[in-house]
Amino acid sequence: MSPRAPTSLTRRQALRRGAGLLAGAALLPDRWLAAAEHPVQEMIHRTIPSSGERIPVLGMGTWQTFDVGDDEVARGPLRDVLGIFVERGGSVVDASPMYGTSEEVLGDLAAELGVQDDLWWATKVWTDEGRAAGIEQMEASMELLRRPRIELMQVHNLVDAATHLETLSEWKEEGRIDYIGITRSNTNAFPEVERWMDDERLDFVQINYSLREPEAAERLLPKARERGLAVMLNRPLGGGALFGRVDGMALPDWAEEELGITAWSQFFLKWAVSHPAVTCAIPATSNPDHMRENMGAGVGPLPDAAIRRRMADVLA
Repeated sequence: MSPRAPTSLTRRQALRRGAGLLAGAALLPDRWLAAAEHPVQEMIHRTIPSSGERIPVLGMGTWQTFDVGDDEVARGPLRDVLGIFVERGGSVVDASPMYGTSEEVLGDLAAELGVQDDLWWATKVWTDEGRAAGIEQMEASMELLRRPRIELMQVHNLVDAATHLETLSEWKEEGRIDYIGITRSNTNAFPEVERWMDDERLDFVQINYSLREPEAAERLLPKARERGLAVMLNRPLGGGALFGRVDGMALPDWAEEELGITAWSQFFLKWAVSHPAVTCAIPATSNPDHMRENMGAGVGPLPDAAIRRRMADVLA
């Protein structure tokens, strides 16, 4: 399968996005519609090494946040979250069958907002019951997400990776997926991840990396650059624990002056995505205000090596 062309918003996509948002306007709160009238800065993009395609540096995770089932009250803020995410230049969304009803909720809300074709979809296979079970699970995910093709399919936590990578290679050849990846979110698993990074079939590796968990920079991130692998970051906010470390602290003045940072979430995210090996990060939130803050980390300047050290010193 030939690599996909670098992503840019074409006139057709812009018209489709506008039509979709108008169709879903009755579902959106006034504050989101008002925000959509004002232009926002263009999101920073990074290149996927195996294809040359460019994707936004900030994506969205769905673990714990989108697992709300049919609860319409709980779905309301998530509809806002997804709308704000797209309006601010986001496209990469990451889900998993492990995340309860997240795929179903995400697929429903994307359809309601008319943004399915504006999203870059990533999900996972997560079963140790063999090839047939993996295929059945992935096909169920595609049905829930309402997509006949998924950009990135990943082996979640490397469960039965040897079996599922064979299937994913076939699916990539058939055009059912664009990219193949593996995931782990535990620093103790890094030696296992490193061994699998030598597999020629991989395009992506998803790992945890943050100011709280910086260990990936020791071996995995350099190896990803060496192997030409895209890197997706889970837990870029340290599972939320980073906020406890700055509780009661004011942002340094230089953070806003030099990097345009106005919230601690942006401080943490800019540090994480500024590593040259990182392709995108996928923080998760169910709070629309937090989504606005998070997306602010993907615009404006990113810290260089010297400023990254200064940022780390703030938490030392």
